[in-house]
Amino acid sequence: MILDATQWRAWQGDGFPDESWYRDDEQMCAIVGAPRVDLISREQYGDFILRFEYALPVGGNSGVFYRVDEGAGLAWHSGPEMQLLDDEVHPDGNQPTTRNGALYGLLAPQQETQIEPGSFMEGALLVRGAEVEHWLDNRLVLNYRLDDPALRAMIGTSKFARLPDFAQAQTGHIVLQHHGEAVRFRRLSIEPLS
Repeated sequence: MILDATQWRAWQGDGFPDESWYRDDEQMCAIVGAPRVDLISREQYGDFILRFEYALPVGGNSGVFYRVDEGAGLAWHSGPEMQLLDDEVHPDGNQPTTRNGALYGLLAPQQETQIEPGSFMEGALLVRGAEVEHWLDNRLVLNYRLDDPALRAMIGTSKFARLPDFAQAQTGHIVLQHHGEAVRFRRLSIEPLS
């Protein structure tokens, strides 16, 4: 299923946030200097493969969250994040667990993936039960299980420790992060997994 702009709305809003995101037939682009309003999928998903292309500017930072509960306050309060980052320029690139392809703040990618600023790169996120895979540039860069005791222990000593809903939901929304930079997304599609 294609996820064009009609499949997204503003975080805790009803319509598409045109004041924060530019959209056309090809892409959705976060507007620099606009209010940082994330895009949230209108539908909720449990097990799925999300495919997308993204482009970051120099020093760009964004992310894709999954199984998000909108009632949790902010997307990162409930949904784990696949980090998207210009590792070479952004300060988060100095920390392995916040590099491009990481499970943000928790697990470093097993392979580094440098971006070419302004150029689109393919990404994919596979979520099946507790199993999760992060793909960049057609390479598996990280795989983990949300129920892994070692990961649960890491969560318990991280900034997510005070968030009882974090990484707990079996279904939820997908969220595209507006982090203030001109990230662009295109060719988004989702395939539910039975």
